[in-house]
Amino acid sequence: MAYYEESALKITEKAYERRNKKMRKENPGMAKRKTSGTHPDRIKFACRFGAQNHPMKDKKGEPTPYAMALKKWGFSSAQAAKNFCKKHKKKK
Repeated sequence: MAYYEESALKITEKAYERRNKKMRKENPGMAKRKTSGTHPDRIKFACRFGAQNHPMKDKKGEPTPYAMALKKWGFSSAQAAKNFCKKHKKKK
């Protein structure tokens, strides 16, 4: 079964928020949104998700959970996340 087939769980934006509300409550560090600026957590997210190659829309034209996660973190596409990562990732 492919990752984003019709039988996969359909997550709407409202359901996404509801599902994560409890998690943010139990983990206070997550409650603080780090979805803008150059916070290290946002840079890490951009590097992880920018490197992935998942579809942005499912067969019905709805955004996939991958696309919704990128949007929540302030990125319009995987390429935007990849570019942000390249620009802000600290060199070791």
